[in-house]
Amino acid sequence: MIEVFFDCSSPWTYLAFHNLQPLARELDAPIRWRPILVGGIFNTVNPTVYASRAAPVPQKARYMLKDLQDWARQADLKIRMPPSVFPVNSVKVMRACLVLEPMGKLVDFARAAFEVYWGDDRDISQDEVAADVCRRAGVDVQTVMDGIAQPAVKEQLKANTEELIARGGFGSPTIYVGGDDMYFGNDRLELVRAAVLRLQAATP
Repeated sequence: MIEVFFDCSSPWTYLAFHNLQPLARELDAPIRWRPILVGGIFNTVNPTVYASRAAPVPQKARYMLKDLQDWARQADLKIRMPPSVFPVNSVKVMRACLVLEPMGKLVDFARAAFEVYWGDDRDISQDEVAADVCRRAGVDVQTVMDGIAQPAVKEQLKANTEELIARGGFGSPTIYVGGDDMYFGNDRLELVRAAVLRLQAATP
């Protein structure tokens, strides 16, 4: 019922990842997590992100940092912004999410990746850090490292990213309810709640 295209390199996605799970449990609505590379989306359909980073509006940038910390406090999360490495190359951890999905460990791994990058300020593009993420998530390091090198996994991450673009997405997190009802960002979760309730009420 709920489909989430996500990339661990986004702090707002960390918030949505954290906040959406209890909401989904409350509504008894399953979530399908869809790993993507958000940089591929920016390159293709949303290059204004790069322009705004290169020449930010100072007042807006200051408020964005405050807003992020307000949301993090509300969610009881630690988010360092900006981290030491930003933006980060998240391709390894996003491929790892795909490897671990059939094992039922995607959520555990993604949570650990978010915590290590946004909470501990460690570069998840580095092999040794990715290995620590594996250990924190309780998954075998070698299984993950072997898996992320597989061509099928690389192609699946690319396909997920292209699918989101084709469905009208432009960033992370992008949430769909019932297949085609799109919502973007952590601050749209109350609208997601309402959409799920409408769909549940309309389903016999």
